[in-house]
This record gives sequence, structure tokens and C-alpha cells, in this order.
Amino acid sequence: MNDTPVTPRSSAPATRRRFWDHTEVVSEPEGFAVRLDGRPVRLPGGAVLRVGSRALAEALAGEWQAAGGGGKGGEFAPSDLRLTRIAGTMLERIAPDRAAVIGVLLGYARHELLCYRVRYPALLVERQQQEWDPWLEWLRARYDVVLRSTDGVMPVDQSPEALAGLQSVLEGLPDGALAALGVAVPALGSLVLGLALVDGRLTAEQAMACATLDERTQMELWGQDAEQAARLEMLGMDVKDAASFLALLHADS
Repeated sequence: MNDTPVTPRSSAPATRRRFWDHTEVVSEPEGFAVRLDGRPVRLPGGAVLRVGSRALAEALAGEWQAAGGGGKGGEFAPSDLRLTRIAGTMLERIAPDRAAVIGVLLGYARHELLCYRVRYPALLVERQQQEWDPWLEWLRARYDVVLRSTDGVMPVDQSPEALAGLQSVLEGLPDGALAALGVAVPALGSLVLGLALVDGRLTAEQAMACATLDERTQMELWGQDAEQAARLEMLGMDVKDAASFLALLHADS
């Protein structure tokens, strides 16, 4: 075949063997496309890997150039193409069906991390107030959306007005921002922090530090958990990918 799928389908092996020597970015009427030895990269659904930002396209090409150790015959996996994954989501999942992705993101609002507080230990209670309250207030001031909080074990129901307001916010975002949120929000467990990241109010590191307040405090009180720390590091990489994607997407504007 002349075109290359970004990620293997479910029946394909976890890794693939690199068959190209060089990558390049080509300016086309529809945007900037990534090519491998002159051949376009195609996503699993058949779309060409083409974006509106040259800076992003160059970064995508860089991923493909580094994949498999940078030489023909090397093995690469989807995890080597982290920005390509987000671009693929933007092109093949969000562009044709924004409503489905928005619905998934709204599900996180119904269980918003910042709205679930503890009653003890006192140190964590205080830190949640100090670090989480300002972002709920930011949401109110920025988007006129008020979310309810609880310190009990039962779920808190957010008002229809709040959910409608968040839906309106999401509907107003471009496809690229929704693609970034699709990666950042599950990692953070927070739509509010994801929106602050997209809005440029938080860096990836700041958003992750806020989202992992509970875990960091528990490890401070009871000792380090290597498995937990490794998991948080992996989630942090997702948030950094989302932030990098956004920065590159808007670098040319």
C-alpha cells in the first residue's frame, strides 16, 4: 500500500516495522500534510494526516522520523506517536461527530474532581480549599457556571443550568481544543482544570499538580508509593501532550 495507518488496528501486532527513510511536511491547499518517502500518512479511518499548523505538522513529522529508532527496519508502537494520536482524534473522531466527544467530556463534569472534598485529614481539607476553590471560582467568573461541591460519600448532582453552560462552552471550542481535552480531562479527572489548560490559565505541570493534590498529600503523610508515583507520571505525560498539541496548533497564529 502507498499509505500508512497511524496506529495498528486491533488485529495488528502491538509494534510495526518502519519501512521509510525520510519524513517531510508538504503544504497543500487543505493544510500541511506529513509524508513518508513522499507518501501520505493515512489514519486508521482513511483520513490523511494533515493539519492547519505548520508547527504542528513539523512536530508530527518529527515523531515519525524518530519512530523505530530513526532508521528503516526499526520497530515502533503507537506510544511513539503521541501527538499523532491527538491529531488523529481531531480529524477522525471529533470533526465528524463533535456531539459524541462533547457528551463524553460532560460526563466528567457530572463527577468533577474539584467538587468532591474530604472531611479529614485536616491538612488535605485545607489544601483542597486553597488549591481547588480558586478554580471553581474561575469557572464561575469566566463562564458563569457554578458547580456544587460535597464532602460526603454520596454523589452530588450538578444543576441542569451548570451542565448546559458547560455544554455551551464545549460547543464553542474548535476541534483541536476538544481533541486536547479528550486526552487531558481523563488524565486530570477534571473538566474544570482541562478548560483552564485550554484557556492558557494553567500549564500542564500546574494542572497536574492540582489534580493530584490528594495523592501527593497522602504520600507526604504516609510515605511514597512507587506504583502510584509511576501511574501519576504516565498521566502527567498525557497532560503535557495535550498542552504541547495546543501550543503547536496555535504557534502559527
